[in-house]
Amino acid sequence: MSKHKANAGRPAPTLQEQLPELRPGQSVALLQELHILTREGKLNQDTRRKLKQVYHLVQFIEPLLAEVLAARGDVTLADHGAGKSYLGFILYDLFFKDKPVGRVTGVETRAELVDKSRSLASRLGFDRMDFLATTVQQALTHPGLPPTVDVVTALHACDTATDDAIQFGLAKQASHMVLVPCCQAEVAGVMRKHKALSLSRTPLAELWRHPLHTREFGSQITNVLRCLQLEAHGYSVTVTELVGWEHSLKNELILARRMGPDRHGTQERARQRLQQVLEECHLQELTQRFAA
Repeated sequence: MSKHKANAGRPAPTLQEQLPELRPGQSVALLQELHILTREGKLNQDTRRKLKQVYHLVQFIEPLLAEVLAARGDVTLADHGAGKSYLGFILYDLFFKDKPVGRVTGVETRAELVDKSRSLASRLGFDRMDFLATTVQQALTHPGLPPTVDVVTALHACDTATDDAIQFGLAKQASHMVLVPCCQAEVAGVMRKHKALSLSRTPLAELWRHPLHTREFGSQITNVLRCLQLEAHGYSVTVTELVGWEHSLKNELILARRMGPDRHGTQERARQRLQQVLEECHLQELTQRFAA
């Protein structure tokens, strides 16, 4: 029997059956507008990788949104370094769209991307999405943002933009922060400047004697300092992978949850350890960034 005859009478496969990667309820129109799906409903290798990465992050964020929503009946999310707002749009589509409350704000410095995101949200009827063309620092006092924000995200916010997002989350008393840092250079630059002094004082400076090691160790120690900073401000921190290394080298995911009163001195110990790490690596000039 021919393949054509064998398939005769069967209904055509749905898009969900053709693309099992798609989450149930996901808007095909949205994915096409974001150029993740082609007009023919196809995924290429690059967009499949991007979608997998965003979905993996969504799996971490959705339970946090649901937790806040259950606790106070509303939930706000600010996404820093939003770019084309893949994350914000997909979160809105999968979590916020069918709820009567909740708001997503994308913060992005490039005005042309903000304009495109606003236009897309309007076309899709995503009424509780806002987009601000501003820096993270300016967002701290921007009238378009509320005094407090429940969840702060920063996906691949480059260099010190992740630190700015952390400062925003602290100032806005965020219940949760979800951070995927990218291409940190500031700490490595300071370590490079003081390399001779470090090598003369501690054999551990061999960890960053060679330029490649300086870059990689600088990136690692930056995220260690960020975690200690968050703990010093009363957050419980978990560090994990975003997706497998085959998908992205910038793969570290930092999850921070604001805790209650510090009854066991955890915050003070984190402050002390943070200061010790800064001193051991001769990074005291960055004290204001990480220990403030």
